Amino acid sequence: MPVIALQGRVHLYEGYAVADVAYPARVLGCLGIRQLIVTNAAGGINTEFKPGDLMLITDHINLTGANPLVGVNLDELGPRFPDMSEAYDAAMRSIALDVGRKKGIPLRQGIYIGLLGPSYETPAEIRMCRLLGADAVGMSTVPEVIVANHMGIPVLGISCITNMAAGVLPRKLTHKEVLDTTERVRETFQSLLQWVIPQLAAEGKSAY
Repeated sequence: MPVIALQGRVHLYEGYAVADVAYPARVLGCLGIRQLIVTNAAGGINTEFKPGDLMLITDHINLTGANPLVGVNLDELGPRFPDMSEAYDAAMRSIALDVGRKKGIPLRQGIYIGLLGPSYETPAEIRMCRLLGADAVGMSTVPEVIVANHMGIPVLGISCITNMAAGVLPRKLTHKEVLDTTERVRETFQSLLQWVIPQLAAEGKSAY
C-alpha cells in the first residue's frame, strides 16, 4: 500500500507559528492521504501507566494557546467551524486494539493534553491536567490533528509514555529518560505500525 512517512516535526516551542507546525499535515492532505497516523512521546499523568507503555489517543485537550485554523478560512480545505467530536477515529483505534491483542502488544487508551513547552510541566500543572481528565501530556500533535480534522482526514494517534510526568514520581525529569525509553520500545512501536498499517489500508479502501 502507498505510504507517506515524515521524519520528525517542528514544534511551537521552537518558535514556529502554529500554521507552520501544521503545514506538513496540510501537505499530506493535499497529496491525497485518506488516513493519518500521528505518534509522539508523552509524559504519563495516569498513575496506572508506566514508562514504555503505548497509549492510543482517544481525545485531546488543547492548552497550547494556539489553533492553526485562526485567520482566514481556506474553504477549499475545510469548513470554517470543523467538528472535533471525534478528533481521533474510533474505527482506526479499534483496528489498532485488535492488532495489539493478536500480536501481544498491550495498548493503553487515554486523553492527551498538549501544552506549549519547552519546559516540563510543574507538579501543580500536572495535578491540574489530571483534574481536567488528561492521561498523558506532550508538546506536539494537537495542531496536526486539528488540520487533519479540518480536511476530513481520520486520525489514529499513538503516544509512547516515555516518563512519568512531574510530581508523579519523587524524582526530577530529564530528556535522557525520554530518549532511553524511546529507544527501548522502538522495535515494539515499529512492529505495531507495520502490522496496523495494512489493516488500516484495507479498512480505508472500503470506509473512506
